Amino acid sequence: MPTTTTTQYVVPAIGDEPEVVEDASLAESSAAWLGLKAAATELQALQVKDGSVPDTADHARAAELVAVLSASIAALSPAFPHDAEYHAALRSDFSRWVSDGFGVPDFLDSLVVFHPEAHRENGIRHLVVFPMTTQNGSASRLVEAVLIEVIWPEFVAELEAGDYSNALFVPIRFVDFTPGYDTNSAVLFPETVATRSVPTFTWGAIFADREAARFRTVVRAAADTTRLELPEDAARLLTDQGLAERTFVMWDLIHDRTHMRGDLPFDPFMIKQRMPFFLYSLEELRCDLTAFRESVRIQRRLEALGESTLSDADAHLLEHARLVQYAILFDRIFRFALTGSRVRNYDGLGGQLLFAWLHQHHVLHWTDTKLTIDWPEVADSVLALGQRIDDLYWRSIDRPKVAHWLAAYELVTETVTPHPASVWARGPEALPLDGPPRALTDAILDDEFPLSMFYEALSKKIGDVILSTEGITGSLQS
Repeated sequence: MPTTTTTQYVVPAIGDEPEVVEDASLAESSAAWLGLKAAATELQALQVKDGSVPDTADHARAAELVAVLSASIAALSPAFPHDAEYHAALRSDFSRWVSDGFGVPDFLDSLVVFHPEAHRENGIRHLVVFPMTTQNGSASRLVEAVLIEVIWPEFVAELEAGDYSNALFVPIRFVDFTPGYDTNSAVLFPETVATRSVPTFTWGAIFADREAARFRTVVRAAADTTRLELPEDAARLLTDQGLAERTFVMWDLIHDRTHMRGDLPFDPFMIKQRMPFFLYSLEELRCDLTAFRESVRIQRRLEALGESTLSDADAHLLEHARLVQYAILFDRIFRFALTGSRVRNYDGLGGQLLFAWLHQHHVLHWTDTKLTIDWPEVADSVLALGQRIDDLYWRSIDRPKVAHWLAAYELVTETVTPHPASVWARGPEALPLDGPPRALTDAILDDEFPLSMFYEALSKKIGDVILSTEGITGSLQS
């Protein structure tokens, strides 16, 4: 079970060499890992936001802690032979950081030789140490360490080798971690690492075990609160962590690759662009609804072949194609809609939009304080929303930027009611269209699309459950 409290461990005395670890399955209980974790945690307290250690009075202790980190990495590295080059470069980067006086860290050399995407084997482990931010965790580039395990079932391998290639995608689960990951962060991305320049990124890792554990906890509470009767397949997701993890891997595989595909009127990751947050909402929802659409397509294709004729891998694919649809639906309308602050919460808005769309198309019903869903109608209704977003993207290639923004806002407000005080809701005549686009972004309210009365009531019932999932992993989920 991951732990991050520094008082549980004692940083080894300087000069003590931890015993070499040769079995990755024993790494998390080894003295080398516990010493590394304790040293990194103590070092974080000496660092500032940019990752440097500015107080020269702290340099002697920082050097001692880095020595422990380096010795621990050396002791653990034999258990991870596929990462040997990375670990050697990592120790060199730490050594240079000390020699350079603990300025802003630069771990480019070790980052460019770390290639988890080259080892997508089910159960293979990695020891990862970097000065980095952790999305939805620490915004400071602190030295973090994490032990991870790859999730790569056969049906996913065949899916990725076929129509859904995604060479960068690495699905993982937590083994143990430092405090930056005792948060809501569920990704390990190379762009978060402190480097002197930006390299070509060759991988991106997503913690499917955390996603699955949060989903199971929140959806169970939401279903109980709303008295929603779940189909048998959907109910299995809430009782089987492994099944949920594999389902999220398939969802994430297709979602992640969608950012780079389609009629995109802008940089797919929207990097270096400042836009109204509802555009980010539509992009993330587009990727999820694409995963939903492709899962429906896979399901219908395999069902048409006859389940008795399917290979084992195709049978697993069919099972998970059905489950991905439930996962996207429930995670979006329950967890996404209520997670995080109300400050330009783009994932929250995506959940609100999907819920309201299904309700206004008479597929989802809230009657007599009971939530019901017309299951045979769900797929086509969700596909219709996805088509609306795809049509918006297709048309927007021929539109000026501001016209695209206005069209996207209109799409959202056809279904989700904006704040009564919204300037945008008054129409183009109320907006500063004669100035730079930044003025339009500034005119968006922090909570441009407030929660509906349904969501306000639901938040009061399950808000504490959502908060309780911070730091959760698969091993902590019953």
